[in-house]
Amino acid sequence: MSQVDLAAVKKYLLALQDEICRQLEQEDGIGTFVEDAWDRPEGGGGRTRVMVDGGVIEKGGVNFSHVHGKQMPPSATHARPELAGRSFQAMGVSLVIHPKNPYVPTSHANVRFFVAEKEGEEPVWWFGGGYDLTPYYGNEDDCRHWHDTARRACQPFGEEVYPTYKKWCDDYFYLKHRDEARGIGGLFFDDYQVGGFEQAFAFMRAVGDSYIEAYRPIMAKRKDEAYGQRQRDFQLYRRGRYVEFNLVYDRGTIFGLQSNGRTESILMSLPPLVRWEYDYHPEPDSEEARLYSDFLPAREWV
Repeated sequence: MSQVDLAAVKKYLLALQDEICRQLEQEDGIGTFVEDAWDRPEGGGGRTRVMVDGGVIEKGGVNFSHVHGKQMPPSATHARPELAGRSFQAMGVSLVIHPKNPYVPTSHANVRFFVAEKEGEEPVWWFGGGYDLTPYYGNEDDCRHWHDTARRACQPFGEEVYPTYKKWCDDYFYLKHRDEARGIGGLFFDDYQVGGFEQAFAFMRAVGDSYIEAYRPIMAKRKDEAYGQRQRDFQLYRRGRYVEFNLVYDRGTIFGLQSNGRTESILMSLPPLVRWEYDYHPEPDSEEARLYSDFLPAREWV
């Protein structure tokens, strides 16, 4: 097995955070990310960067964290009993961008590395991550561009990689209690060790680097579209699905809270404004109805 290089992973993740923030600030035109560096009493820390009330971004967070501890939290050892009794290190970049304009989708991305160690035994390690898009008003061109960028990032690693992790994303970002998808998906992978450390690290970098290629052109095309109160109300209603998923199902949120992570950084993904409406149904044949009929059901985009 090739040697695990924690320093190289950390260097890449810090640079990725810098580059994504730089490009999003350029596209926003007004807002800047404010950095909040923090330490974790149990071990490790990170730097959280948040933009609020930018020109395009209503709230966006791009977070780097590197945490470590002597014992895995119950949420991890229940699913992976071989991790019990091991110390761990987890590092990653996670981000969520909530735009003001309802015609600009919300986007989420995450790339991460995990290693658990025990004296006298081989380390247990893996990469994980991906990205997904949550439109409020569907656009065929945007969805095809998003998925084509994801497919091209995966292609050097095998023809089966994109369809496998595209389906995993469709299955993962699904609200079972609503019987509907959170958005139009993208990529999701976890426990990734294919080809040893160097190749697995290269795949994680390919995914991380392609996020901004996938998202920035969509933001650029949609940020100046005119909208009214109806579109804004629907956006806030659909943001409720985002909150429900993150608090009920999201692995990273659950792991972070159970491992005594920094709550402000973990919950930075939540939108600043949201609304719930009892027994809402969109008007038939409306733009809002098309989101449910044409975009949320899983489909092949490329």
